[in-house]
Amino acid sequence: MEVTTVSPSPASPTEGDNLCDIDVTDVAVDSVTLLICLCGLIGNGAVLCLLQRNPTTFYIINLAFANFIFLYFVVLSTLLYLKEELSCSTTAPLVLLRALFPLLLFSYNLGLYLLTAISINSCTSILCPVWYHCRRPQHLSWVVCALLWAFSISVIVTVTSLCQSQEHEHCQVSLTSMYALNLFLFAPAMVTSTTILFFKVKCGSHQQQPRRLNTVTFLVVLFFLLFALPLSLSNFLQQLGYVVVSSQLIFLLSCIYSTISPFIFFLVGRCWRPCSLGSLRLSLQRLFEEPEENTAHNNDPAMDTAVPAC
Repeated sequence: MEVTTVSPSPASPTEGDNLCDIDVTDVAVDSVTLLICLCGLIGNGAVLCLLQRNPTTFYIINLAFANFIFLYFVVLSTLLYLKEELSCSTTAPLVLLRALFPLLLFSYNLGLYLLTAISINSCTSILCPVWYHCRRPQHLSWVVCALLWAFSISVIVTVTSLCQSQEHEHCQVSLTSMYALNLFLFAPAMVTSTTILFFKVKCGSHQQQPRRLNTVTFLVVLFFLLFALPLSLSNFLQQLGYVVVSSQLIFLLSCIYSTISPFIFFLVGRCWRPCSLGSLRLSLQRLFEEPEENTAHNNDPAMDTAVPAC
């Protein structure tokens, strides 16, 4: 779905014939993308509406919002592509796609940065439990999210301003640098912290049961690496002159990740009740209020290592 790769050219109509060739495969992929995105909008919207705001859930709320706006902009872009495919007109959609593409990159980058912060936060809670539960600044999550928002905005503003100039080399360098930042700074930090989290929980004391939130962090990072990170990798290679996979397929995979994430929250925290707003809210409470549940059992020696006494 890279704007620079959009080149559907209508077939040369014969005299008196207004029909053009329609790529059935592209239309099918766009239709599947649209359907997946609509499911993801519902799932992320449910997380935003049902999840209570507190320092523990603030990262998750911001991540759900980043996924929501990413899917929203993909829906708009996909509708424009479908209109372009079916009407054989490229003028108006191309202008709008050039305006939507920076917003897509912004929401994608923001989700990547927030997921990195979530994985580091979960790793810190395991490696430094005393500091995390007793000495961590109260507004740290708000400050980190604000900094990541500001950084995401500054990155996309810089890239957009350079790409709107007449110097193609400046645009290529800025895009390459942005994708390299994703691949060689944020992604390794995410993988490292999640790997430490996984082995620390799996190889730790048998008395300390892994929290559901750590399981969610591991699963969300895993799906991001499988489905969303290829967008940065593919675009990075594209800037270097290598076209590996169709941009439509890459964006479809990213949409799958953004759609799966909220359903992971509900499934891991499931309460096995008939599906309703109440049961979904209870699933989120079971997932993100587990530390408080553990502290309620501090008389049980098996639970003493879960949350340290401050």
